[in-house]
Amino acid sequence: MPPDWITRFPELAPLTPAEQKLITERAQIVSLPAQTTVFAPGLPAENFLLLLEGTVRVQQVSANGREIVLYRVAGGESCIMTTACLLSGDTYNAEGVTETPVKAVAVPKATFEDLMARSADFRRFVFSHYASRITDLLHVVEEVAFERIDKRLAQRLLDLTNAEGRLGVTHQELAVELGTAREVVSRHLKEFQRRGWLALTRGLVHVTDRRSLERLAAGD
Repeated sequence: MPPDWITRFPELAPLTPAEQKLITERAQIVSLPAQTTVFAPGLPAENFLLLLEGTVRVQQVSANGREIVLYRVAGGESCIMTTACLLSGDTYNAEGVTETPVKAVAVPKATFEDLMARSADFRRFVFSHYASRITDLLHVVEEVAFERIDKRLAQRLLDLTNAEGRLGVTHQELAVELGTAREVVSRHLKEFQRRGWLALTRGLVHVTDRRSLERLAAGD
């Protein structure tokens, strides 16, 4: 009987009993606390990672020190950066950090390569996840390259605030989310505050006019 974790990935159901036995016997369940570095630039990929619980933030740092969040990996997903490194043999060029406590399945590189060679169903699983996340990543590139920063900031605030309209975050953290400078974020936040759309205190944003932010995010 396969372990319960494999049911989190329905695309693995078509694997033959022998293939399921191979992956479940060789894979390991790992648990990591929040704020743990999962991988970093220059390191090789040693395992194919399947997330069961929690969230991993994947970010990149430019030569001038500016950070940008590329994507997040949540339960039931795989990491395309890891997949790319396993397929190409290259090292990581981004950093993965756990945002919450994380539980994941680590499939050793040798097992990943074995299944890629022998199983069309496993290849389909890997490439379907890869393709869907590449689309998300291209959306980030499009936003950074073409969308106005005030629209993107308004949308990010709407996405991250809780039911009470509050968000505990620094200007630097928002800048990393948007791939811009802290000073740019601070300037726009102060303008939003001047318009009466939100209130700012140290490390806290309180949205007071959600409808106006929604109109800005929609391009109105």
